[in-house]
Amino acid sequence: MTEVSRPSPFAPTVDFDRDGTQHGFLRLPYSRDDSAWGSVMIPITVIRNGGGPTALLTGGNHGDEYEGPIALFDLARSLRQEDVAGTVIIVPAMNYPAFRAGTRTSPIDRGNLNRSFPGRPDGTVTEKIADYFQRYLLPRADIVLDFHSGGRTLDFVPFCAAHILPDKEQEEKAFAAVEAFSAPYSTRMLEIDAVGMFDTAAENLGKVFVTTELGGGGTARAGTVRIARRGVLNVLRHAGIVEGAVEKQPTRWLDMPSGDCFAFAEDDGMIETMIDLGEAVRQGDVLARIYPVGRTGMAPREIRAKMSGILAARHFPGLVKAGDCAGVVAVLTD
Repeated sequence: MTEVSRPSPFAPTVDFDRDGTQHGFLRLPYSRDDSAWGSVMIPITVIRNGGGPTALLTGGNHGDEYEGPIALFDLARSLRQEDVAGTVIIVPAMNYPAFRAGTRTSPIDRGNLNRSFPGRPDGTVTEKIADYFQRYLLPRADIVLDFHSGGRTLDFVPFCAAHILPDKEQEEKAFAAVEAFSAPYSTRMLEIDAVGMFDTAAENLGKVFVTTELGGGGTARAGTVRIARRGVLNVLRHAGIVEGAVEKQPTRWLDMPSGDCFAFAEDDGMIETMIDLGEAVRQGDVLARIYPVGRTGMAPREIRAKMSGILAARHFPGLVKAGDCAGVVAVLTD
């Protein structure tokens, strides 16, 4: 059984308490066939300028989501120490093995980092990464921005989001940061399974936590990358870590009030999306049709909306499996 006091095997090459700009690695020993004394080397930048709040900025929690890594690799090279009051910790690719493989989960242990918290210092590679963030990085942070998009299997309208929380003061701070991010949509987000998430770990520690869904399809678009770049600077300005006014953009607020937001496929086949992202949906509308592909002459199965709103997400690849999320409906509240 793991002892809580057991140290992490990670050996960071940066000093989190030293002023200046440091580019280094979170080095995790990983013995494997092609490197007996090998390591997983997770890139990290720490920019510190005296006392003040600390922001933890992360991308690549899932390895097939790219707006966050693009914006954060860019920020790591461009943000100057003299423009910072406090500390900015930038990890563009949290689950680095998955990021290098272009997959949602780790090719080493098939671990989904965003379902592995609080992790274990003596567990799998993915569990060790989660443990290090849980015990060493999250406690340092005052505000956490974790970039996501739909990866290879989903596509979203671009939004920034936070969760409804029992602590209403913490919730208010999180939604203020969402508003500052100024994505085209801002969402009061419902998770269908929050156990083991980085979000939950940060929120349970009392941190201001915001996240995004900025597109998908296993790629990034010029427009969604611009949203990510502007949004991360807006959050840093909002937190008082970077000088300057928040560059506000129009945003529309979305609510995900219940599990009726989600529509799931009950059959394998080829999916035809019937409503495009951002378009209005009425309860009972056909969101998608699934065609059997084993033979011709068979009618498609219809997937209907359980509520009215707009289509906020859709299944991305042309083929779908039973149990896959086919679409998400959210309610406009502004």
